[in-house]
Amino acid sequence: MKKQLWLVLSLLLLTMSQHSYAQNDAAKALLNKVSQKYNGYKTIQAGFTLDIKQANGSSHSDAGTLYLDKANNKYHVNTKNQILISDSKTQWNIMKAEKEVEISEASNSTNEINPTNIFSFYTSGFKYALVGTEKVKGMSLSVVELTPVDSKKNYSKIKLRVNKVNNLIYDTTIFDKSGNRYTYTLNAQEGNKAIASSYFTFNKSNYSGFDIVDLR
Repeated sequence: MKKQLWLVLSLLLLTMSQHSYAQNDAAKALLNKVSQKYNGYKTIQAGFTLDIKQANGSSHSDAGTLYLDKANNKYHVNTKNQILISDSKTQWNIMKAEKEVEISEASNSTNEINPTNIFSFYTSGFKYALVGTEKVKGMSLSVVELTPVDSKKNYSKIKLRVNKVNNLIYDTTIFDKSGNRYTYTLNAQEGNKAIASSYFTFNKSNYSGFDIVDLR
């Protein structure tokens, strides 16, 4: 579950013809607007849904809320089955049904998609093209396809849809090389909302009876 969540939260080779260059320029201009929007936020609170379609035809859905302190690389993600907390140095993966907490070192790497960069991962390491516009629930969404420069990544492409009105990300779909598809949809986003510091710390007393596994 942890792997599935952050293949998304989790939420990303064109030919060298003249048309492709024009597409790249348009995509870059759009992504710059998106980056500018999110760079204006010190904190973000966002509700989300996660839909997973596996290559064998089965599917799985989850939903939750992300609390992000961008300035300090801290996050708190709460779903039905799992909670992830990081104070930028340590990550606590709380699995509710298993009553287990895994402790590991936090990853702040810019080379992978993680909660600290899910609103900005697309700014480097990708080739991209603006491929069209789609309508969803009355909204007009610009569609950008991103291809990782590093062919060793475990996903082949990412589809990013952006609301044309406010330049906010609507959803991100990750296509992994095994045929699975992960779609992370943002259903509510609030920037610069005050978030209590306690959201980004692990309080052992709240998880009485849980096994603590230190993987550091």
